[in-house]
Amino acid sequence: MARWFSNFKAGRRHWKSGSFYIIAAIIVFAAIVFLLFRDRSSGPQQAAAGDVPHEVASDAGQSAPTTPVEAAEQASSPTSQPAPAPGTSEAENQEAEPTPSPVEAVAQGTSEAETAIAEAVARLRSRPNEVIAARNRLNEILQMPLTPTQRQTVKDEMAKLANKWLFGPAFFAGDTLCDTYSVKRGDLLQIIGRRHKVPYEILMQINNIPRPQALQAGGAMKVVQGPFHAKVYRSTFTLDLYLQDMYVRSFTVGLGKPGYETPTGLWRVKEGGKLVKPRWTDPDSGRVYTASDPDYPLGSRWIALDGVSGDALGRTGFAIHGTKDPEQIGTAGSRGCIRMYNGDAILVYKLLFPLYSQVEVFD
Repeated sequence: MARWFSNFKAGRRHWKSGSFYIIAAIIVFAAIVFLLFRDRSSGPQQAAAGDVPHEVASDAGQSAPTTPVEAAEQASSPTSQPAPAPGTSEAENQEAEPTPSPVEAVAQGTSEAETAIAEAVARLRSRPNEVIAARNRLNEILQMPLTPTQRQTVKDEMAKLANKWLFGPAFFAGDTLCDTYSVKRGDLLQIIGRRHKVPYEILMQINNIPRPQALQAGGAMKVVQGPFHAKVYRSTFTLDLYLQDMYVRSFTVGLGKPGYETPTGLWRVKEGGKLVKPRWTDPDSGRVYTASDPDYPLGSRWIALDGVSGDALGRTGFAIHGTKDPEQIGTAGSRGCIRMYNGDAILVYKLLFPLYSQVEVFD
């Protein structure tokens, strides 16, 4: 019994001694594990040269790819765009293309016009029979942004062409503004002109008909598809003449003096208002003038106008007419009427048709 107890006490001493070492080993192991875990989780480490810190490896609001698959998917996808603002479409949130300034736009437009003018004129010079194609192209160019010099160049070229396609007896194929007409027995120039909304006088001029009674049945004559219109610009003292929408030529005019400015707006030729040297009463002095008076002021023709819209609405007593004072053409010297050189007034008289021909006055 004593021997067993002695052995038990010795085994207990050995167990206590072994337990101490085991516990110590566990504590050391736990301390090592703790230190390793703390080093890996305690804030950002110093980045190596050329590396990108994890926190700034991607754009704001996006996480950096953590696997090769994620990195490949992100690299192959299009660049992300900011989310559109609420209530707006994707197109509205796209960056707008820069728009040219007004000066740049005009410069670009006039440059294109310069090229177009040169091409049209060169084509006309090399192919002089293509009058209608050249006229139509120049009329298109006239609608483009132009410098004053370019605009004048186009108008000069078109005025030259008008002497061929309009004011001459020749007819050009493909012309929609002029045509040929076979005269029938009983036809009258006045009726033919009214049918085409042009005065018969212009038909006499372009067909070299000396008097209305000289129209011969069975012959062919050139007719014009009217009506003619006019645009007057107060700033330049200019009257531009058009056949329908086709520019024909320009005239210098005299306009109303201060206090009697020619009203802007739309006018039309008054029915029964086209007269040759009519009697006229001066509204200031009350004097009555007749065509035989040496100081008759109205010149060769009178084309009365009715106001239709704008400042012209309801206005009467205004007209396009000739003058005895040609030095006042190009100035503001009338009581509101549109004055022309006598020869120009005669030509315009032959072109404007009552009720259908309009005259628009601009600043």
